[in-house]
Amino acid sequence: MHATVAPTATLADLLPATRLRAVSLVVGAAALTAIGAQISVQIPGTPVPVTLQTFAVLLAGAALGTKLGVASQVLYLAVGAAGAPIYADGEGGWAAATGGTAGYLVGFVVAAAVVGWLAERGHDRRVLTSVPAMLAGSAIIYALGVSWLAHSYDMSASAAIDAGLTPFLGGDLVKLAAAGLLLPGAWALARRD
Repeated sequence: MHATVAPTATLADLLPATRLRAVSLVVGAAALTAIGAQISVQIPGTPVPVTLQTFAVLLAGAALGTKLGVASQVLYLAVGAAGAPIYADGEGGWAAATGGTAGYLVGFVVAAAVVGWLAERGHDRRVLTSVPAMLAGSAIIYALGVSWLAHSYDMSASAAIDAGLTPFLGGDLVKLAAAGLLLPGAWALARRD
């Protein structure tokens, strides 16, 4: 028989709460984001590559909750800004962290917070609530990313949407749906006797 899980628990809370667990999960989620960044495809006409980062960010927020999810993305952002080549296409350093795609990087932190907050309220346990939670996280990443892209490249709003949103919608719908299905599936496995 399995133990009762608090309604505010995340998947990370199913593991014994220790400082080592927290550090390991944060480092692991940051590493997953870095790995997702290296799976990168450039699209003509946009400085933004297609990557698996958003998938990793959504999973980090939902599985770890607000505090640890945010910590994982802050760690990813900080290590890359310090010069480690962990951003998309092996980029790293302050110029990459503050360049044209910086809004997406900041969006990762905010999206992890929001998706984590929703997960702490049980939105990661059923597909009907998990997919909208992942959609909210993706929308945040796009809002911050496209806004900074427009500012950084002195683009109109429509040009920034064409370069930083439109080419990615199909792939990101697949990624958010996969994340939205994965979390309830993981909860179902965790509840098995």
